[in-house]
Amino acid sequence: MNRRSFVIRGGLIGIALSLLPQFTIAQEQEFDMIELMGKADIELYGDGYDLRKEAHDAFVEMYQAALKEGIEIEVVSSYRSFERQAEIFESKYDRFTEEGLEPLAAIDKIIEYSTIPGTSRHHWGTEIDIVDKRGGKEGDVLVSEKFESGGPYSNLKAWMDKNANNYGFYLVYTDEPKRRGFKYEPWHYSYAPLSIPMLTKFRKKNIMHYLDKEDFEGLKHFTTGFIKTYITDNILDINPELL
Repeated sequence: MNRRSFVIRGGLIGIALSLLPQFTIAQEQEFDMIELMGKADIELYGDGYDLRKEAHDAFVEMYQAALKEGIEIEVVSSYRSFERQAEIFESKYDRFTEEGLEPLAAIDKIIEYSTIPGTSRHHWGTEIDIVDKRGGKEGDVLVSEKFESGGPYSNLKAWMDKNANNYGFYLVYTDEPKRRGFKYEPWHYSYAPLSIPMLTKFRKKNIMHYLDKEDFEGLKHFTTGFIKTYITDNILDINPELL
């Protein structure tokens, strides 16, 4: 379990979210851009996963409810630092370019599922990628077919479809056919009471300004136009209940 210091730099003003009557959204909580980019030390909680305290407590409640119905939710990915996201991005960039793809084509392939370092929702301590532990973990687990009818995680998906919102968790990348950006991810859920104000803060900033200060493989090929489209399609074209 990672323990990191986290200072709240503003008060919490709870505003009821219509779809989450038992939750509030911390509209006035301050989130520094360095924090939103996964470059700050924050306090994280969890046994085998890392979430902010509020998201952790909501997850534990959801986990216990699911367990009573034979679903054992297992988090396979949660918080990721900027450095970890950069490792993932660079690994894929190197692999795709070594396979013969041009840099821009390699980047386009990467962002079908993986985010550019500094822009990942997993930097926030509010996101979980989950499977059903009782469904096993053979091969690649984060494959959409495994969550469909007859798949090892179909019971998990059915339970989450019915109950996740009650605990503040919302699917991020839906199977809405007109949605752009990242591919459908039936495993990725976000704790809305925290992630909504975080996204609000993030979208007001010029991310290119911050990325210009970084150094990772592929970065030099980014243009302002590319980043603008990436933000519109990949960061903002998500489940509208998380906007």
